[in-house]
Amino acid sequence: MTNAACRRGNKLIFFGLIGLLWLVANLGQPAWGMPQQRIVSLAPALTELLFALGFDEQIVGVSAFCDHPSQARQRPSVGGMANPSLEAIVALKPDLVVMTTDGNSRETAERLEAFGIRTLIFRTRRLLEMPAAFQVFGEQLGVPGAANALAQDLQNSFTTYAAAAAHSSADKRKALFVIWPEPLVVAGPATLIDDALTLLGVDNIAADTAVAYPRFSLEEALRRAPQVVIFGSGRGMEQQAEGLLQQFSTLPSAQNLSVCFVGDALYRSGPRLGEGLAELVKCLTPRDEAP
Repeated sequence: MTNAACRRGNKLIFFGLIGLLWLVANLGQPAWGMPQQRIVSLAPALTELLFALGFDEQIVGVSAFCDHPSQARQRPSVGGMANPSLEAIVALKPDLVVMTTDGNSRETAERLEAFGIRTLIFRTRRLLEMPAAFQVFGEQLGVPGAANALAQDLQNSFTTYAAAAAHSSADKRKALFVIWPEPLVVAGPATLIDDALTLLGVDNIAADTAVAYPRFSLEEALRRAPQVVIFGSGRGMEQQAEGLLQQFSTLPSAQNLSVCFVGDALYRSGPRLGEGLAELVKCLTPRDEAP
């Protein structure tokens, strides 16, 4: 095994231990003992997680961004993630509102609690901590069996992809993940995307920046010479990306530059993360190695 593979292995073990410690620490939080009857979700990933855990009938309201699975679009909307309508939430008479630290505000949680509405806040942001976080979420909602199954499936996918990366003899590729092309915003360190690239043995060229989603100048992106440029699809991204790709065509290595678009499964800290990883693997596989 190469030194790089050893470092990746040590990194996975480290994050695995962090995830285990996080699980042990959070299992001490109170669980409510039985599934809730009326739940409002203020985050797309948590809506997906609730449906995956079997709460189809109990979900009585969602945020305007909750669009997956298709049944989520049939639930009443309570507004945006950062500024939901408290009046709409209260009118739904929930016994629980689920929230995340990514996009929902502390003020919303405090105001809901002031109304006597319980909140459950999902705090995990790192990829390798997700299986343990799913388990805690399921424990708190009274469905540990279903949550453990989801966690195990995701952990299995991590193990498979990490083993493939550790045993790969190919040189480490350099990738740039574009969040938005103009102005150019990319995925930096301590993000789900950076964690996924690391797991797959790919060098995120923005991993050394100071913030999670830095703004790059075009010159800086060109200087770092990515071999793969990845875009999140949707919202007309293909058209928005055209100008940036024309600039990248000036790279000396442009003939070998790979470009692809991936869906939102990788963005969301929910049950489709394994699907998102598979899509990213397909994106990163050189055409001459694709099956």
